Amino acid sequence: MGSLVNSKALTICFLLVLTSSLLLLDACSNAQADPAAGAPPPAKIVPFFDVSLFQVQHPEQFPLVTAGEYTAAPELSVTGAVNPDVSLQVPVPSLATGRIVEIDARLGDVVKKGKLLFKVRSADIAGAFSSYLQAVKNEELTKIQLDRANDLFQNGAIPKASQEIAQNAEDDNVLVLNQAKEQLGLLGSDPDHPTGIVSVYAPVSGTITDQEITNQSAVQSYSSPAPFTISDMSKVWIVCDVYENDMASVKVGDQASVVLNAFPDKVLHGTVNNIGVVLDPNLRTAKVRIEVANPGDMMRLGMFATATFRGRKTETYTEVPASAVLHLHDRDWVYVPAPDRKFRRVEVVDGDPLPDNMQAIKSGLAPGQQVVANAVVMEHTIATNQ
Repeated sequence: MGSLVNSKALTICFLLVLTSSLLLLDACSNAQADPAAGAPPPAKIVPFFDVSLFQVQHPEQFPLVTAGEYTAAPELSVTGAVNPDVSLQVPVPSLATGRIVEIDARLGDVVKKGKLLFKVRSADIAGAFSSYLQAVKNEELTKIQLDRANDLFQNGAIPKASQEIAQNAEDDNVLVLNQAKEQLGLLGSDPDHPTGIVSVYAPVSGTITDQEITNQSAVQSYSSPAPFTISDMSKVWIVCDVYENDMASVKVGDQASVVLNAFPDKVLHGTVNNIGVVLDPNLRTAKVRIEVANPGDMMRLGMFATATFRGRKTETYTEVPASAVLHLHDRDWVYVPAPDRKFRRVEVVDGDPLPDNMQAIKSGLAPGQQVVANAVVMEHTIATNQ
């Protein structure tokens, strides 16, 4: 009897637990079905931290300056090299075919017009002198015949036609004689003192910029390359490479400033006189030629130079003190004031240095804006406090 009572009690407890579980599950299902109860919480917007904005406790310690306005023509700087002005180059050929027996000048020498440059032993002289002697004899003979024909014609012994034939023969031989004499002169030989050595003299004054002969070397008359090339170095060409995208900034007749790597403190001035019509297919550059005076022959062929072209129309730029520009990580920055005792670091593109320790700003800053006068001090203070 006691075991039966215990069994009934256990059964009742089990039913009560089951009923409680079912009621709890029903409550949960009703809660999930409620749209209002299952909505997500409202989103919160967190402002992103601005790494270019810095707060300073004592902003009065950093004086401000107002950016000014600077007007100038746009500039383009390119690299180039010194080349000779080919219009001022004179090749000095050998006057005869033969062998070099003497050289009296060397590459790089400054020579005057008429200076002996080299001598050539040539067999051409023998043939030219033989032709000259033959022409002299023929002219002497026809001269005698003409004199005799004139006497006979004046005495009525021969007709006018015979006298004219003698005159024509004399004229022809005089022409042949002059040609033979000129040929000897071109070979550098004196008809009165014939020799097998041909002397070549400088036709103009200048600097020897090319030499193609050595002692005992063979040469051909009037062949290329010439044994010597004399250049007038009073004017030279600076030949620069200008990229295709920058060609619109350069025009024939523009002025250019040239600074040599060898003389960085000296500025030379020249004029663009040619822009190449063919672009380098690999570099996409065109050759731009600047004609520059060479005072004191200071420029040497092959020297590297930097040329700066200035446009004909002026543009307006911003200018600030050079100390206001911070050079950091291959970029340029300035600090401008911001609200709530803060400063913002702004990237700019700087231009050329200006007089009075000023700096041109091409973009990133407008005239009238205020900037920190000393950006290095500001940067040092920020770095110290971080």
